[in-house]
Amino acid sequence: MDALTAKSEATYTAIIAAGCEMAAAEGIGKLSLGEIAKRTGISKSGVFSRVGSLEALQIAVLDEYDRRFAEQVFLPTLQLPRGLPRLTAQVSNWIRRACDEALSSACLYTAGAFEFDDQDGGVLRDRLQDGALRWRASMRKTILQAMEAGQLRPDTEPEQLVFEIYSLIVGLVHDVRFLRDADAPRHMQRAFNRLISTYKSFNDMA
Repeated sequence: MDALTAKSEATYTAIIAAGCEMAAAEGIGKLSLGEIAKRTGISKSGVFSRVGSLEALQIAVLDEYDRRFAEQVFLPTLQLPRGLPRLTAQVSNWIRRACDEALSSACLYTAGAFEFDDQDGGVLRDRLQDGALRWRASMRKTILQAMEAGQLRPDTEPEQLVFEIYSLIVGLVHDVRFLRDADAPRHMQRAFNRLISTYKSFNDMA
């Protein structure tokens, strides 16, 4: 890699990092090329030349958010046995991430859902929806693996369990970020433990 290419990539990385920080603090819809230029010390035209439109910047920030999220929540669980061990670990990782006081861990999807819920379509809204659905699909896959392994009851409805877990996560984010409730992580973990106990197979009640 030549020096010019390396510098260009470093500049792009700095732009996306600034975008992630701003989106976490103010919402993905509040991003602006001008503000990113101020934060990075790069001219607005320089920011534009590397990311293109504001819409492209927003998508790039969400892509980076997804990468970080997967790195912290999903990928570490792949070393565990399929099914319930992975699901339990994913929820624990998600709780830990949601309760991290750093702005970088703020949930762009939860905030974005409320920011864009009343809009009909649009590239950014569609991208937010697609990201949330991909998380749910990953969780559903893990639940199906737990059913195949006999860890969850055969009459388990994967979509219902995904809905219930996701609802708990949204409640956790609300109580941690908005109410500043220090007990929220404990409440979330107990709620999940109680929930999953109702789905466990009688052959896997240990």
